[in-house]
Amino acid sequence: MEFSEVLRRRRMIRAYRPDPVPAELITRLTEAGRRSPTAGFTQGVSFLVLDQPADLDGFWAATGASGDDNAWLAGMRTAPLLILVWTSEAAYLERYAEPDKGWSDRDPSRWAAPYWWVDAGMAAQTILLTAVDAGLGGCFFGVPPEHQDAVRAHFGVPHDQLSAGVISIGYPAAPGAPGSPSRRPRRPAEDQVRHGRWA
Repeated sequence: MEFSEVLRRRRMIRAYRPDPVPAELITRLTEAGRRSPTAGFTQGVSFLVLDQPADLDGFWAATGASGDDNAWLAGMRTAPLLILVWTSEAAYLERYAEPDKGWSDRDPSRWAAPYWWVDAGMAAQTILLTAVDAGLGGCFFGVPPEHQDAVRAHFGVPHDQLSAGVISIGYPAAPGAPGSPSRRPRRPAEDQVRHGRWA
């Protein structure tokens, strides 16, 4: 598929067919995420793949969302694959304390932006685009802060791993589900793209 077509087709998909995602496609998705940009080649973003029914049920239970009490949740629970995206602030602070970077004080205020979060977002977007290219759909969403420790405990995730979000993936149940774009118009390009000066 042409890249411009991948961009055009990318939507947040909120309901899926029950067909499992083949193992080779799961590997393709995670490898794409691993190839995303990473500050200092820190490679501090990690993925936890859930594609077994017991693990999927465990995730929804740990997040306090085990019932089908709303349309969004009912649709999202149909995803046969969840990829949990984790990042490590400590990994980036340690990497930039190495001799070729030299910030030995490990002070996070040196960073113009917290690149552990930036890199996690880039990895998630790469996975979402790869899913479209593979004929799949995906949706990125967050784990509520009050449930993140329960998810860590259920799946044995170390406490230094920060939850950047989750990508649900599968074969879309329909060509596209209505979401925010159906209720909110796209901003004109001139409101978002400027050349030379802001105003």
